[in-house]
Amino acid sequence: MTSFRRGLAAALLGGVAALGHAPFGFWYLALPALAALIWLVADAAQSSGRVGSGWTAWFAGVGYFGISMHWIVEPFLVDVATHGWLAPLALVCLAGGLALFWACAGWLSVRFASTRGMRAIAFAVLLGIFEVLRGHIFTGFPWAMVAYIWADTPLRAATAYTGSYGLSVLTFVGVALPATLGRYRGGVGAALVFIALYALGAVHMSGGVQTAESLGQVRLVQPNVPQNEKWVPEKVPEHFSRFRALSQDAKEAGNAMVVWPEAAIVYPLERAGTFLSAGYAFAGVPVVTGINRRGENDGWHNSLVVVGPNGSVNDAYDKVHLVPFGEYIPFKLEFIRAMAASSGFGFTPGNEVHLIDTPLGRALPLICYEGIFPGQIGKADARADYLLLITNDAWFGTFSGPYQHLDQARFRAAEQGLSLVRVANTGISAVIDPFGNIDESLDLGTTGFSDQAVPRGLPSTLYARTGDLPVVFILLLGMAALLIAKSRNTIANRSTTS
Repeated sequence: MTSFRRGLAAALLGGVAALGHAPFGFWYLALPALAALIWLVADAAQSSGRVGSGWTAWFAGVGYFGISMHWIVEPFLVDVATHGWLAPLALVCLAGGLALFWACAGWLSVRFASTRGMRAIAFAVLLGIFEVLRGHIFTGFPWAMVAYIWADTPLRAATAYTGSYGLSVLTFVGVALPATLGRYRGGVGAALVFIALYALGAVHMSGGVQTAESLGQVRLVQPNVPQNEKWVPEKVPEHFSRFRALSQDAKEAGNAMVVWPEAAIVYPLERAGTFLSAGYAFAGVPVVTGINRRGENDGWHNSLVVVGPNGSVNDAYDKVHLVPFGEYIPFKLEFIRAMAASSGFGFTPGNEVHLIDTPLGRALPLICYEGIFPGQIGKADARADYLLLITNDAWFGTFSGPYQHLDQARFRAAEQGLSLVRVANTGISAVIDPFGNIDESLDLGTTGFSDQAVPRGLPSTLYARTGDLPVVFILLLGMAALLIAKSRNTIANRSTTS
């Protein structure tokens, strides 16, 4: 097979593997595609060496991220006249850039192994390492982790033990076994890996969550405000009347509080007193809402506040993990300053991740982008009673982005064993139980509210206690084992030829 054909095949296989993610959920196509591309990368070294494996892995990554991340063009289409020209550039740069992590794994796999079978398992382990790196370096971007193909299966609940990075690693290793051990033995080995993960998740969920064991009831308000109208001054009264209608008499319906989405109030906190007091008045209970506020040194924060009687702010949280190029401009690059979501060079990050007090107990707040990071929750100094995520998914379009964002929230709940209250401007809004299940939701693109009980959390999970440290340790052991195996093979080869 020529290098060109191999590259095209790798890109195609990567694209098929991406179909495991929402809105498709074709994990049964993703698994053989991942197995085939791992074999293809391992085989490329036979004729083209490290460069061949690296390029083949890069093409596979381009196909995978190009399909799974195609929603990235949507934010640039909100104002097509101004930013539309950046849409294809954004997709090309993002897919090509993220594929470099896979390329590095492919290139290094040849350094760590000399046979095709060992290169396959080396590539799988290295993919796991580079997935962890992708989630952390340059502020991190762990979207479309391979673990998320299991969103609608019991394997999702296994992340209470493995975490999402760990489930990704085990998925890579599982699909690499046929290329490493042979079709029969490797197939049996792969089946055992996934059966064990299925059983782990199923057993973990077997206890169930009793609705009676709840923290209380909450009203989720989904206003469905179009992004291109959100900041239009003339539309503000209309949008606020929508909040009022959807929040009316929440107390009489048995709710302990009402939750509005990210940046629900477009006026800054310092000027929004009338809206805050009105919100509490017609809901009859505290209101949690997203809002911008001015912090120290005149910096602006993307914030979440708990509003009490007379519009008083009972507690607040400033978003810590901001979106590069969307909420702030790295290195304050002048030529892309206009892309920032606020004035100047965008928002200022909050000082720390911390719990807030709400009528349902102590909550760990997450604002939009923060929900994609498994390690974000572990930064708090105490365990929360539940997780509270507000977002404005109007930026993500209507096809794949909002569904993938929701799936990641489901994994955060399952990892921690905590319920997650998720409220999105245009959807999907839902209460997610401690296993990542959703019983009722407000669908994408609908206007409405939903009164739901919030299940009490489980005892602290293994992942909640240890984070990703065990996975990192296992990956390092795997690399050490590969180095030892290569060293022994080298010594054996020298002995044979001498």
